[in-house]
Amino acid sequence: MREAVIDTMAITENVRHLRRLTDAEVIAVVKADGYGHGAVRSALAALAGGATRLGVADIGEALALRRAGIDAPVLAWLHAPGVSFAEAAVAGIELGISSFEQLLAASDAASGGRPVTVQLKLETGLGRNGLAPADLPRVFAEAARLERIGRLRVIGIFSHLSNTSADEDRAALARFQDALALAARHGLTPSLRHIAASHAAIDLPEARLGCVRIGIAMYGLSPFPDRTSASLGLRPAMSLRAAVAAVRRVPADQGVSYGYTHRTDTETTLALVPLGYADGVPRAASGGAAVRIGGATFPVAGRIAMDQFVVDVGDHPVAVGDEAMLFGDPTLGAPPVEAWADAAGTINYEIVTRIGPRVPRTAGGSSGNESAARGVRTE
Repeated sequence: MREAVIDTMAITENVRHLRRLTDAEVIAVVKADGYGHGAVRSALAALAGGATRLGVADIGEALALRRAGIDAPVLAWLHAPGVSFAEAAVAGIELGISSFEQLLAASDAASGGRPVTVQLKLETGLGRNGLAPADLPRVFAEAARLERIGRLRVIGIFSHLSNTSADEDRAALARFQDALALAARHGLTPSLRHIAASHAAIDLPEARLGCVRIGIAMYGLSPFPDRTSASLGLRPAMSLRAAVAAVRRVPADQGVSYGYTHRTDTETTLALVPLGYADGVPRAASGGAAVRIGGATFPVAGRIAMDQFVVDVGDHPVAVGDEAMLFGDPTLGAPPVEAWADAAGTINYEIVTRIGPRVPRTAGGSSGNESAARGVRTE
């Protein structure tokens, strides 16, 4: 009745393309269930494309990858207050450290003579989590001490950019580089330095620093409001579709869906699509989005409900069971996900990430021999 088709080969090819473009080590970001695409399948596809590491928001997401048999390095960088790092340390998760207290908690999780691997997260102007500039001398000194005594291994230092403008990002990059110099003076020599995500990895070469985090772009979507996926050499990996559940012929002045925000102008045909805001289709796109059925595009008529919405197909021949494509790869004739984002007043990131668990994910491509992907157990 409804499905999100995930082309894993597209993910693999997107990562491969971005590795060539950036000439950098790729951390494939698979947080939020792989931006709605499925974390495990996305991780395997990205590793097959040459990513060497994975990134997630929290420890629960990292442990889920480990339970799926993925042994590649995984960084988790957002933690609840007072969290214990013991389980993550045993699983070999790299911990993003944003405070002095988290640094001590990571040290406390070391056991059996095995240091805990950490990456220090710096605040360079985004106003979110990360080590404050005033705290850096104390944190760097303590991190170096803990590394010397075998409690921690500081493998990386990283931050985030705002993508406000090239000038703003260059200013943040300068702050980051100053902090890297300070870390070096305290005796820290991490092998990884990364501040560029998809936007800067593509558009700000000086921010690549030998390692980039690729999120939205690996799923084939553009991080730029004025540039398409195709123009960046990317292929969207998710297609959202459903089977038309009902068709009815109605007269002029027929009210459609809750509140009758839409009334038909003339006699017409209405088709019912069994997807709604419970599935992540944004109610805010009511009356503004469109779907493709039988090679033609039709507008959403009236309000999107919890489980369904209506499209006005006019006199076009539409039957129960016909495919209604909400979005996919525009080069194959599907509506772009950005059209739904524009209709809802949001961004493509949100549309794909919010597709709910009631929508089955169906593999629509192959990333090759997944068991051979780097860092994946085969036993």
